[in-house]
Amino acid sequence: MENININELKNHYDDEVIINGFVDNIRNLQWVQFIILRDNTGKVQVTIEKSEESNKEMVELIDSLPLESTVKIIGKLVESPKVKLNGMEIIPSSIEVTSKSDEELPFNFKDLQSVNLDTRLDYRFIDLRNDKNSFMFQVQSMLVRYMREYLYNNNFTEIHTPKIIGAASESGADVFEVKYFDRVAYLAQSPQFYKQMAMASGFNRIFEVAPCFRAENSNTSRHATEFTSFDVELSYIDSYDDVMNLEAEMLTYALEKTNEVYGDKIKEVFGTEIVVPKLPFPSMKLADVYKELEVRYGYKVDDVEKTDLTTEAERLCYRLSQEMFNHEFLFVTDFPAEKRAFYHMRDENGRLMGYDLLWRGTEITTGAQREHRYDEIVKNAKEKGLDVDVKFYLEFFKYGCPPHGGFAIGVDRLTMLLLGISSVKETQFLFRGPNRLNP
Repeated sequence: MENININELKNHYDDEVIINGFVDNIRNLQWVQFIILRDNTGKVQVTIEKSEESNKEMVELIDSLPLESTVKIIGKLVESPKVKLNGMEIIPSSIEVTSKSDEELPFNFKDLQSVNLDTRLDYRFIDLRNDKNSFMFQVQSMLVRYMREYLYNNNFTEIHTPKIIGAASESGADVFEVKYFDRVAYLAQSPQFYKQMAMASGFNRIFEVAPCFRAENSNTSRHATEFTSFDVELSYIDSYDDVMNLEAEMLTYALEKTNEVYGDKIKEVFGTEIVVPKLPFPSMKLADVYKELEVRYGYKVDDVEKTDLTTEAERLCYRLSQEMFNHEFLFVTDFPAEKRAFYHMRDENGRLMGYDLLWRGTEITTGAQREHRYDEIVKNAKEKGLDVDVKFYLEFFKYGCPPHGGFAIGVDRLTMLLLGISSVKETQFLFRGPNRLNP
């Protein structure tokens, strides 16, 4: 017999089964013991009749067993409509303690409102035993699975790029230096250079899901010094509209599929609904966004701030997009080129050929058509004072490189917005920020 997950038990009535899990609860009554066993797929009741002599050893074992110990149980699964927990129970023939917990946990993970977030993060391995937290990562995994699936279905190749690099991939600031034998290296801020190398290699369509590192001393609800980035790049585009359309289709596909699997449970557990978006996603120019925000909501900022979206402008865009387009997503275009990376393409007027994508009032993507012409990208790098540092990168474009573009999405931020969670500290498996390096 093989171990069975609890959510698969319904297929094994009247069979002898093996299950492993944590002891979630014990009720010790006069004539019977009830054990609630938990794994990451659900819970099941195990029932031991004390009056049966053959159960004496198991009864004594459970009498002294602390909660959160792990056990291996062999027994018969029976259908029991009187059992409130899924209408089934296991009648055990043997119980083996595979690990014994201390009597007292650092905090009650079933009541997270009673403990502060820092303590929860200190004992993240306990915090993640909470049913809601465990489910959150199942949803995150499903969402990423379907984004991947969409790309695989559209002839993309998944690649894996270095995370220790010789030159900063975004700019000279906000990078983590590491000692690399006799020289300095950096942790990758993004796989951008290598995504474009793949385009120069003729890969045409690639993606990567991997960690990125930003040495930003930002203590906000949506920033982290290490995060998981979902990066996409594709060749032979006519404009950045092609990139926007692909991203919109990918997100729509992934949200629709995730909603089919988990939509009802997400509403039950998190009190929020997945709104499957309609295509195409609405789009507005940056200047028009600020005009509408001022007219509709009286939101004014100095002209110097209108070169990018402020945090408050992003928040108001959620309301704006719903009112103007009945949509949760909004593409914002026409950013000044000087505010963006040198590898973004510019038109003849110096306008950036790129965009931000906002969802529920937060930026989730910066995307663009990339500069693929050697002379132009060398000129752009010189303007930023980076031509020497990125000499290896500029070589990618000397021997032919197709028109291309791409984008990146932070998986942790995406999960936060999907489930209505207040901070990426909770949607990362282990949060890394300016003041947190452990566990």
